[in-house]
Order: sequence, then C-alpha cells, then structure tokens
Amino acid sequence: MNPQLLSALRELLGEAGLLLNGDWSRYQQDWRGRYQGRALAIARPASTAQVAGVVQLCARYGVSLVPQGGNTGLVGGGVPSSDGSQLLLSLERLNQVRELDIPNLTLTVEAGCTLQSAQLAAEAQGLLFPLSLASEGSCTIGGNLATNAGGTQVLRYGNARAMCLGLEVVTAAGDVWSGLSGLRKDNTGYDLRDLFIGSEGTLGVITAATLALVPQPRSQMTALVTCKSLDAALALLSLARGRAGPALTAFEVMNAFSLQLVRQHLPQLRQDLPSSPWTVLLELSSSDDPAHTRTQFESLLNLALEDGSIQDALIAESLAQSRNFWQLRESISMAQSKEGLNIKHDIAVPVSRIPEFVAATDARLAAHLPGLRMVNFGHMGDGNLHYNVQSPPDMAPAEFLAHFESPINQLVYDAVGEFGGSISAEHGIGQLKRDELAQRKDPVALGLMRTIKAALDPQNLLNPGRFL
Repeated sequence: MNPQLLSALRELLGEAGLLLNGDWSRYQQDWRGRYQGRALAIARPASTAQVAGVVQLCARYGVSLVPQGGNTGLVGGGVPSSDGSQLLLSLERLNQVRELDIPNLTLTVEAGCTLQSAQLAAEAQGLLFPLSLASEGSCTIGGNLATNAGGTQVLRYGNARAMCLGLEVVTAAGDVWSGLSGLRKDNTGYDLRDLFIGSEGTLGVITAATLALVPQPRSQMTALVTCKSLDAALALLSLARGRAGPALTAFEVMNAFSLQLVRQHLPQLRQDLPSSPWTVLLELSSSDDPAHTRTQFESLLNLALEDGSIQDALIAESLAQSRNFWQLRESISMAQSKEGLNIKHDIAVPVSRIPEFVAATDARLAAHLPGLRMVNFGHMGDGNLHYNVQSPPDMAPAEFLAHFESPINQLVYDAVGEFGGSISAEHGIGQLKRDELAQRKDPVALGLMRTIKAALDPQNLLNPGRFL
C-alpha cells in the first residue's frame, strides 16, 4: 500500500484531493469497458503546484502514475494497471479558464477544462475554438492535447496540435515548464510543445494550454448527400475542394450499415434520405453572407448531381436540422456499442487511395470470415477512417473478439501498410496498439522515441506500459 507515500499525499492534497476508498469505476474503467484497472489511490490535485508535488512524491517513493483527463480515450491510455501499484493522477479539478486574450485570439485554460467549456468561453466573445469531438462535453483539453485529438474539422483547422500555441507541463522530475506563450512565431530552440503534444502522458503531465482561436464564421451550412460508391464520394470531395476552397469545413462519410445501426438502436434520430451505400455529411463555413454561401452550396450540389457524384442531397434548413445531421454521424459509435463488442481500427491512408483500400480490405476480410459486418465511417476529407468490424449476426461478440481479433487486426494493419497509411490516426496508441506500434513503426523512429523517453523520464514513472 505504500503508507508513507499515501500519508505524504494526504498532507499535500487534503481530504478532497486524495481518494482512498469508494466507487472508483469511472476512473478505473475505460469508456469502451475494455480495460479495467485497480489504482493505489486517486490523486486529484487542484493546482499545478500540487501536480508537481504529487510527481515529486512518486519519484521519491518509486511509484508510477497514470495521468487522466476525462477518461474518454479509446485505447486504454488513461487506465491504471490491474495490480494496484499505480497512482491515478486525475486532472479534473484543474478546470479553470485562466485568460482570454481577444486581440491576440488566444484562450488559456487548465488541463481539466472540458473541450465544451473551452468552446463556450470562446463563443461568448464571438470567437471559435474549432476542435470538435463527439465527446466534447466530457473530454478535457489536457487529454485532447496528450493524444493530439483530431475530430470533425481537421480538414479546415488541423489536429489539436495545430490549435495549441503553448503549454504548461510538469516534468517527470516534478519541475514546471511554463511555456504558455501566445506567440505564433518563436524560433528559439527545440519545439518542446510539440514534444509533449501526442505523447500520451509518457513524457510529462500537461497542466494548462494556450489555444489559438479564430473568428466565428458568419455563415455555416450543412448537407447530407448519398453516393453509390466511395469513388463517387472522392469525386465529390475533389469538386467541393475546387468550388468551396477553405470554406469546406467537414467531409464525413458513413456506410449503409453504420446508419442502419443508428436506425436500429436510436430510432428517435430522423434519417430523411433513403439508404444508400454511402452517405456524406458536408459542411461549409464562411465569413461570407449566408445567402452567398447558400448559393455556393446549391451550385456545388447541382454540379455533383449532374456529373453523377451524388444521388440525392438535402441541405439543412435550420440549426436544429443541422444538429440532427451531425447527431446521426456522432451517434454511430454509440449504436455500434449497443450492437455488441467490435474490433475498432482508427486508421489513416492517403485520401486518393481510400476507395481502393476499402475495396481490397473488405474483400480480404470477407474471405477470412464470411458474414462480417463493416461499420465504416469517418473523416474522409483528411484520410481518417474508423474502419470497424462487427461480428457475423449469428456469432456472439465476445466469441468473435476472442477468436478473430488478432488475425483481423493483422489483416487490416497489413493492408494499411501496403497503402502507405498509419495504424492510428487520432485515437493514439495507449495499451491497445502498443505491441502493433513496436512491430510496425520504423526501427529508427522507435529508437529515437525510446531515447527521448529515457532522457525525460529515466525512472519510467509516467504512464509506463503505454505507448512504448
């Protein structure tokens, strides 16, 4: 139990800051219910100084710790091991907005601030923080940056990394790096910010961030369209890029089975277009007059109808209808979880090769196990697909995972490599893909990453067993 460490933590954090008993399920089980850990205790510091104190105590007593934000991750990166030896470090009490600099278009928030809270703080001043995820009501900025989250607007604004200008980080030694700069240009050495973003809590604990904002768009319009194939969807994407340019904010694809699951498990969500092999959600955001954006959108879709890229189209006529379109897209993960455990793949391939990749990999999977059901959806505009595999309808999901997860992963990841892709686009590595990374990442890159880890965390205190 390490009573000396727990006593020191209690003195540092107080009663509210250290949990030694009670129901810890929300901390110790991941969102998918796949990983179940057991923590030594739950540390809940309320300041950066307390985070530094916790890390210093863990270093003194040789106890590793697992940083955790909103615990919405999908790869087991924020769940402690099952042996009760690790301290879980929750950043949930570091949830304040520290500064909003309107002329500089920056927002500084603490790591435990939810993504939605950051969005609302910007919106209240007529500004936009454009990172957008289905879990934005519960995921946190620290976790978003630790995993370099993507979301639905990467096509226009980039990943979380592109929206962060500065960080405050507690190192493995318990020192505080104060790098909360709002500068767009700072060429004074190695970019430490980029080192910690995407490192999944293995190099340091992010405690605050300075985020880049943009003006709110004057007009925003959403449409659902149907396509007979992914080749047609790719043709539509090329047309939309050429006609709308940077106004094209989102381009999401959903296969027929993914929307069938939504229809089956969430029937309250309206689906106004007939079922089709592929449905695309497009969004244009612009500083132009709404009437001009509407004309531009209609012209784009009419051209796509004429050249056969799309079969049918529906432009949202109200904010409520636009939200319903997005809710369809964002409810797919919930619907497939209701259907049962499945094999998830968060992969990226060059946009130009997506149709070929899907056709080839679907065929290989069907030959391996007839009856597989593909839940294929995601961010086609930036090359990121959630290429998920559901069991045949006559096979229990648990049996499916036990017998087929490993060979299906190998088949899919081999195909990803053949098509010049990545086995993780936006969800990270965590525990789920750690061994795959070791097998598939360039050996020189792995060696460099291990060198960095050893230099910054020589005691291997921060999130050991994840990522590397």
